[in-house]
This record gives sequence, structure tokens and C-alpha cells, in this order.
Amino acid sequence: MEKVWLKHYPEHIQRELEIPNDSVPDMLQKAIANYGENKALYFYGKEISYNELGTQTAAFASSLQQDGLIKGDRVAIMLPNCPQYVISYYGTLQAGGIVTQVNPMLVGKELTHILTDSGAETIVIYESLLPVLNQIIDQTSVKRIIKVNLDGRNTEDSLAIGFIDYLQQAGGLPRPVDINSAEDIAVLQYTGGTTGRSKGVMLTHRNVRTNTMQVYEYFKDEIQPGKDRYLTVIPLFHVFGMTSCMNLSIYTGSLSIMLPKFDLDGVLQTIKDLKPTSFPGVPTMYVALTSHPKAEEYGIDSIRICNSGSAPMPGELLRSFEKKTGAMILEGYGLSESAPVTHCNPFFATRKPGSIGIGIPSTEYKIVDLETGTNELPAGEAGEIVIRGPQVMKGYWNMPEETAHTLRDGWLYTGDIAYMDEDGYVFIIDRKKDLIIASGYNIYPRDVEEIIYEYPAVQEAVVVGVPDPYRGETVKAVIVLKDGTHCDEEELIAYCRENMAAYKVPRIVEFRDELPKTNVGKILRRAIREESMK
Repeated sequence: MEKVWLKHYPEHIQRELEIPNDSVPDMLQKAIANYGENKALYFYGKEISYNELGTQTAAFASSLQQDGLIKGDRVAIMLPNCPQYVISYYGTLQAGGIVTQVNPMLVGKELTHILTDSGAETIVIYESLLPVLNQIIDQTSVKRIIKVNLDGRNTEDSLAIGFIDYLQQAGGLPRPVDINSAEDIAVLQYTGGTTGRSKGVMLTHRNVRTNTMQVYEYFKDEIQPGKDRYLTVIPLFHVFGMTSCMNLSIYTGSLSIMLPKFDLDGVLQTIKDLKPTSFPGVPTMYVALTSHPKAEEYGIDSIRICNSGSAPMPGELLRSFEKKTGAMILEGYGLSESAPVTHCNPFFATRKPGSIGIGIPSTEYKIVDLETGTNELPAGEAGEIVIRGPQVMKGYWNMPEETAHTLRDGWLYTGDIAYMDEDGYVFIIDRKKDLIIASGYNIYPRDVEEIIYEYPAVQEAVVVGVPDPYRGETVKAVIVLKDGTHCDEEELIAYCRENMAAYKVPRIVEFRDELPKTNVGKILRRAIREESMK
């Protein structure tokens, strides 16, 4: 199909970018050169300039190299949003390491898999999470623990060194590292797998650097380099937060206003006090702001740019938020495998509610048939959306078969079912995979089911996503118990809370005598999902 979406681009926005060979830390060095005195980070009253950020990042890189880190070594970062996250991220890359992003909400089994699969020998971790790490550390390759606390305490721990102490042990500037932007991995971004095995998405320096440039070019009519203030409340360990908050703010020499979690009162007070101009978020955040009876009193009309991702944006929510703020929400789309942004509704052309918009610069896409994945479909016909561009991953870490299945002839097969209209706008209508998106978090049913199956009373289990007015979707578990056993909803939920991240825990549990199955005994997940929608 002809690239009809390109007709929407005005002349001053590049359709195809000239991709530089710069590394991700080169982005920070350019921001320091151009905006050194500007404030880079704000965290609960503390401000860090670009010059200061550069100094601390170099100290972290130097300390890693002193400790024996060589090019390609993995460094896990398990932190909420805070300045130490940015310093660790850019410092690791400057030292030649690979950032392994870790969700701080993970429990022991989940953390064990990521640390053992990545082979990380260093972890930067929020101090209160040390008990989780200590329980499983013997099963991992971790040799070096750098702890971060956010309240000024420095508790004794023989296994860990404090973050400030780690910076202070640096001996001069880090040694330069020769980075091949197109080949060298910058980030391992772990994502759930339909087989229950979490996959490490290999994002090169070029993937990450280019996607930041692509987003900037697409939004450049609204972005004010050196002046914008990003409300950074979506987690930086999430690929959306990494690109649309951290990297984009640094690329443009702007201020990142960091909050470690979404607390409605705290967010509103921050908006009132600091007047952010850009707010990348997920629909549940916009629901909370829109529902607050006095939201307008906090000056939320200071926000000019709102781009929503990670989950579908209900039309009514979009209209209500825009009425209150005067800002325009632009719904977009992306995947961990594409660093992540591939599509967004444009400022510069028609916005179509319910659509994920058109492709960003240097991005190709088409809809192919579900049977073979090779036949391109005409406008209006549903199939799988596949994508090609410089932001598409190198592959999955140590998973060649999964890589070959997902990357075919240069195209990324997304697993999402969509159609494209005559104007090139894309509408997602279903998921080929069984992904559940609750409050912006990706939840794979098999991950939850495997834990539930370990409960002694459970014979069979299936997990589906059901509509939720606040979370977008929520997790429902349908259970068949073994004969002669007993378990109620509260018991099962309590068990889940002990064994998986809180956002994955089922909110609804239904017990049945049997589950619908095919004639070969496969559980009919779709039938259960459809029944749950009624």
C-alpha cells in the first residue's frame, strides 16, 4: 500500500531523518554543551543543572570502570523515578555498560529471572528493596550492590555501598569507550512473554537515540528546547517513560520534574507549583486528574503537550480532560521492541479519536494477513500491523527463535490486530497476544497463571483482562479447584500478593467446576473473556 500517511506531513517536518552515529550518552554531552546552566532535574525541592548532572554521571561511570566493568557488562537499575536513576542510566552507558531496566515492584521469582537471564553483576537498587534482593542473590551473578535511599538515611549494610559513597570513590574521568551505535546494545528492556518467559528486548544506542529524535521531530512545533518542563511521573523503567520523559527532556535541554509515583494530590500540587508544560501519561492518570472536582484550581492548563500511551484512551475521557485543561491529548502507540514509539496522532494534521494516528518520521508500516503474514491488506481490512524503522530492536537477548519469529525480512511483527483507513491512520481493534494492560502496565496472563498453578488447591486456572473504568482493564482469574480442597477469593488473592508484583494480582476471582476447552483439551481463553464481558 502506498505510504499515504506521508501526505499529512508539512514541509518543515522531515519525513525521513538523517540518522547520526552518536551514542545515547552523546545526547547528554550535547545538552551539557548547549544548556549547561539550565536545570535538568527537579526532585522534591532539589535541582540539578546539566553541568552537575554531567559531573555526577561521569563519576558513576568512572567508579564502574574502576570496579572492573568492561564494555557490554550489564548493570541492573531497580529504582523509582529519582535523580539517581538518570545518573545510573547515563553513567552505565558512558562506561560502556548495558542498562538492564528492572521494575521495583517485582518479587523474588520475577527478579531472579531478569538478573540471571541478563547476567547482571551490578545492581543499583532502592534501599527498601534490599530484602527482596537478599533472598535471591545467591541464585544470581550479582557481585556489586549500590543502594539508594531518598530520605537522607545511610543505614549499614555490609553487602551494599551507598550511592553517594560510590560517586565519591571515582578516580578521575571515565575512560572513553568506542561505541558502535548501530550494533552495541544500550538497554535490555524486559517484557512479558506469551510463553510465560520474560524476554530481554535488545535496544541499541541507535534505536534509543533515533526514537528520541523521531519523537522530537514529530512534535517540534510544540516543543520549546531549553524551556519546557516535563512532568515525569510515568516510570523510567518503562520504555515509554525512558524515551518520552527522560531522553526527550535531555535531548531538548529541558527540565524533568520527577515524581516517584502517581499520587493525585502530589501531582496536582506539583502542577500548581511548577507549571509543567508536557505530561506524557497513561489513561488512568488522566482519569484521576479529570475526576478531581477542583482540578482547574491547580492550574493544569499550563500543560500544552499530553501524549498518551500504553493503553487505549477512551473517547469520553479524552474529551473531558481537554475541556478542563485546554490541552490536546494525542494518543500514540509503541512497543518495547521499537524503543517504543511508532505512531501518534499529529498536532499538524487531523486527529482521529480512537486511532493511534500515523507513523512518526522514518517509520514504515502495513497491515498483513493473519494466516501467512506476507500479504498486505487493503484499507479497512483487519490484520496484523507490522513495522519497519531505525527504532526497531536488534532482537531478543539469548532468544534466537523468538527473534526470528518476531523480526521477519526487516519487519517487526507486533502481534496486534488493526486496520488502516484510506488516510493511513491506524486503528487497533484486538490483540493477537493475550496481553492485559492495566493502569499502563503490561500483564501477560501466562505469567500470572504459572504462579496461581503453584497454589496447592488449584487444578486449572485461566487469566483474562476485563474492562475497568479506572485501570482500563483489570485482571480476572477463573479457577477450578482440586477435589476435596477449599480456597476462597481472599485466600487466593493474598497468595498472589505474596508471589507477584501488585499490578499483576487478580482483582476478581471466579470459581468454576470446569473450564471450556477445545476438543483436544486446550482451554478456550477467548470464550472465558467473552463471557466475562457480558
